[in-house]
Formats: sequence, C-alpha cells, structure tokens
Amino acid sequence: MKSTKSMLKGLDPDDLREWAGSKIYNRGKSYIDQVSDLSRTEDGYLAAWVSGSYAYATAVRYNGKDGFDYMCTCPFEGFCKHVVAVLLAALETIKQQKEIPMLDPDDDLFLEAFEGDEEADEWEDDDDDPDPDDSLRKPASSRVRQLESLLAGKSKEALRTMLVELALDFPEVARRIRDTGRLETGQIDEIISSLRREIRSLTTQDAWYNYWKGTGNLPDYEPVEKQLRLLLKGGHADAVLEIGEDLWKRGNKQVSRSDDDGTTAMAIAACMEIVLQALPGTRLSPSEQLIWLVDHELEDEYSLLEGMQAAFNHSRYSADHWQDVATSLEERLQQMKNPRSDQFSGTYRRERVMTWLRDAYELSGQLDKVIPLLEQEADRCRSYKPLVAALMEAGEIDRARQWCIQGFNKTIENAPGIASGLQEQLRQLAETEKKYDLAAAYRAEDFFDQPSLDTYGELQNATKKLKLWPQVREMVLDYLKTGKNPSRDKTGQTSWPLPEPEARHSQSRRGRWKEAFPDREMLIEIALYEKRHDDAVSLHQELVKTRRWGKGWGIDRLLAKAVVESHPEVSLWIWKSMVDDLINQVKPKAYEEAAVYLRQMHRVYRQTGRLADWKVLLEGLRVRHKAKRRLQAELDSLEKDVKKQRRR
Repeated sequence: MKSTKSMLKGLDPDDLREWAGSKIYNRGKSYIDQVSDLSRTEDGYLAAWVSGSYAYATAVRYNGKDGFDYMCTCPFEGFCKHVVAVLLAALETIKQQKEIPMLDPDDDLFLEAFEGDEEADEWEDDDDDPDPDDSLRKPASSRVRQLESLLAGKSKEALRTMLVELALDFPEVARRIRDTGRLETGQIDEIISSLRREIRSLTTQDAWYNYWKGTGNLPDYEPVEKQLRLLLKGGHADAVLEIGEDLWKRGNKQVSRSDDDGTTAMAIAACMEIVLQALPGTRLSPSEQLIWLVDHELEDEYSLLEGMQAAFNHSRYSADHWQDVATSLEERLQQMKNPRSDQFSGTYRRERVMTWLRDAYELSGQLDKVIPLLEQEADRCRSYKPLVAALMEAGEIDRARQWCIQGFNKTIENAPGIASGLQEQLRQLAETEKKYDLAAAYRAEDFFDQPSLDTYGELQNATKKLKLWPQVREMVLDYLKTGKNPSRDKTGQTSWPLPEPEARHSQSRRGRWKEAFPDREMLIEIALYEKRHDDAVSLHQELVKTRRWGKGWGIDRLLAKAVVESHPEVSLWIWKSMVDDLINQVKPKAYEEAAVYLRQMHRVYRQTGRLADWKVLLEGLRVRHKAKRRLQAELDSLEKDVKKQRRR
C-alpha cells in the first residue's frame, strides 16, 4: 500500500499547472478550502468532496510521467478545477507532514466516486466503439446512461413528482426548469432580466482572497456561465452578446479593484468565452463583428477575452471584411490627437490602433499600405522597430538604416530600451552587408554600456573573426580597471581598431559613475571564464579589502565553487565567512543555508585528509552558539548525514 507521500512523489505544482492549463489550475487553487474529507484508497487514488454549486465527489490518481486517472461528479468534461483542488490540498497536507486517512469502502464518498463508475464500466465493456483513451476517460456519459436506466421504468407522474421535489430542494434545478420552458416558448426576457440582476449583484462584490490564511470572498460566476451557455444553445446569440456587454463593462471595473490573484478575472473570462462563441451568430455583419472584436481587444487590460484569437480566425471573415475594418481604423487614427513624446499612455494607445490597422492591411491584401503607414506613425508612436523590420524584409536596406539612426536619436533620452533595440537592428544590418568590423563595434558598445560575461563573449566572437581579439581584449580589461573607454578616446593615445558606430550613447551607463571602477567583480568573472584562477584569487583579495557595500556573496560564491580544486583554502575561507554571517542572522532558514556551505566544507576537508579540522570547526560553532537550539538541531542533522557518507 502506498503512503501519501509516495502517491504524489515527483508531482510539482508547476507540472500540474502545465497539465491542467493556467485557467483551470488557478480556479482549482481558489477551491482548496472547499475540499473536505480528503482520503486515499489502496490502489493509489485520492478522494474528497469539493463544494461548488453542489458537493462533488472527486477522485484522482497520479501516474507520474503518464499523467492522471481522474473522475468527478461535476458536469465539466475534462480535467476540472475540483481535481486540481484535491491534488493541491493533498500536496499541502504532505507539506504539513500529515497523513491522509484511508477511505472506507462503505463511505458515501467512496460509493459516489467509485461504485457508480464500476457499473458504468460494465456498459463501456459492451460498447462496440470503446473510448481509445480509456486511462483519461471522464465517465460523465456513463453516468448519464446510468441515470437514464434508473429513470426508464418510471411513469410520467412519478417523474413529474421527482422533478418537483428536486426543484423544491435545489433552487438551481427549479431555475433550470423554468428557464428551459421559457427558452422553448421564446420567452427569454425574464431570463435576461434575471441574468442582469445577477451580474449586477456579483460585480458589486469586493473580490479578494488571502491564500496564506485561506480567507476571502470570490464571486461565483458559474451560474452566469451556465445561463449564457443555455441561451446560446437555444439560439439566442444576440441576447448573449447584449448580456456580455453588460458583464464586460461591470466586470472590468470589478477586476480593476480586486485582490484575488486573478481568480475573478478568470471566472469572468470563462463567461466572455461564451460571448465570443455567440458573436458569429448575431445580427451584426461580419465586418461589424470584427470591429467589435478589435474594439474590445484594445480595451482588454485584464485578459478577459482569452479566446480572442480563435474568434478572429473564424472562417467567415474574408479580405473584404478586413478592408472594412481597415477603413474604420483609418478614420479612428485620423481623429486621434498626436501624443506628446513623453506621454506613454497616449503613445501606447495610438500604437495599438496603428498595429491593428497594419494587421488589417495585411489581412485585406493591401500590403502596399503597410510601410507608408509605419513611416507615417514612426515618430508619433516610436514604432521604429517594426518599420525597420518591414523595410529590411522588403530589401530597402538604406531606408532601414536611416530610420534606425533617426529613431535612435529620438529615443535615446526618453526610451533607452527602444534605442538599444535599434542599435541591435543596426548591427544586424551591418552583418547583412558583411561589414563585420562595424558589427563588432556594436558588440563593443553593448559591452561598454553593460559589461557582462555574455557581452564579453559576443565581443570576443565578433573580433576573433577579424583577428583583432588580443588587441581588443587588452583594451577591454584596461577599461574595467580604469573606466577609460578606448572607443571614445579623442586624444589619439589609444589605437582602437574598430570603426565608430552610426548610433551610440553619448556616454555608457556604466561610465557615468567613477566609483564603478575598477570593476573587480567583472574582472574576476572574466578571469574565471578564461580559467586564470590565480588572477581571480588575487583580484578577490583586493576586492575584500576595498569592498564598501555588503558582502558580495554572488561573486564570492562563484569564486569558491570555481577554485575549490586549485585553491581549496580560498573556498574554505569564503564558505566559513558566509556560514558566520548566516548564523548571525538568527533565522532558521539562514541556519539551513549555512548547513549547505558546511557540507561543501566537509567535502573539501575529507578530500584533503583534514577531517580533524572539520571536527574543530563544528565543535567551535556548537560552543559559540550553544543557545541557538534550531542551529544545534541543524548541526545534529548535518553530522548524521556525514556519518552516513562515511559508511558508504
């Protein structure tokens, strides 16, 4: 019999999110507190009641890389939020080091989750066309057949009595009966009014949730989702769109003030997905439908229209329809005021409209209008990158270069991120034209602006092809020591071998602060990269003497790991310093981290035949920190692990 821990061994919440999808995962996460009577079976299933509109019996078994077997009495076909909630509740129970009890076969939960399914399996075996993926089968259809079999022998009067009793006991059943009758007779006004009242009530609630404490208020949009689906199934697409507009306006306001990790937004998005499905069946013309989609996409700040792309790709929308959209967007763009260069919101809105107009041109076959549009809007929207990309694709290399330079000069002060992207495009242009020395000059700009191992390696690769790397390397290392940029030397004292770029920062960001030099940390990283361990250790000794801010654990940790074979004493000294600092924090988590470095130190002492020094170190820590009980427990655990290693 499997233990609770072994049942879920290897299951990570991120894997579960990938399996279920973000929407189902997050909705399941919000239902953890609705899980009750969590238990397990001998064959590896977890089972529980999960409260929603009703109490659903849910069971799931984790099969490692093969996925899950699962079943739930909810109406959802597939891996549902209730299954996710049970798995997350089980993981939390394991985290708390609690055991999940065995489920009694006579328990109502067992009978609901498994017994009905056994009968269904018998019917499945008789089926001439069995489900090809039985391991992931959701037995809803089997349950339907089971219910049909139970009801088949009852008279009309008995069925009528049963329905009335159910309706009296369950308001949701009564509502479904009333709404079905209204749909059959075309009397949907009351359904629409009821839905509007419910949406008004839900959207006025404060949506919040504290996942640490398990408290909060999450509006339940499932009844709205069901009613919208019922209306759509009844052929009332226009009514669904009308109600969807109301939900859209009110829901956006609610989400803007919610604090529930996006749970309410996803619930509203599930309702809006039905609205998107209804759109093609409404009285709106195809062109009007596309414009509706564009308008709402431009307003969608909270991802309430996740199924938008599928709606745009509907087969009914032709090039002529997209041409109508383009005409509408042209008029809108003309009416918009030109944004100020320092006004992000105005620039962002105009750029989004312009981007949709560009897409509409492409989808309507008006490709000749794309580049003129991008050129017209480049300075207004700072959309130089898509313009340059379009020009490069069209083979207009000179125009692409001029727009790169113009865009760089206009964005370098207020939008340095855009400017850096344009520098990158200039480098790509240089490589396209086989101007490799100019491309290398842009690699040098990247390094001088933001020194890193990545930019160092890219500069190395670029100048090696030109056989200039030894010369450039010496100048680059001197820059890190002195802060003097060799590519900007106006005195002629340095012989920088690369040409001046067409667009460059007035001064590198790193070069603005004199205290940034010498950049010993970067010099150490490069020395380790080039396997010059003696130089790295020497630089580190200088760094320790002059370091002003903090302990610099990042570079210390990197050095200690790299030189443990060549300079074990340096590694031991660094790890000992880190251990002392961590213990002085007087925090249990810091003690755990200190133990990691102590383990690494033990490995070095063992390899160098100095286990006596290791014992002295540990005993010294015990004596100096005898009042710290959590630390003493951590040291006890460490010594046990060490003894086990020796036996091996």
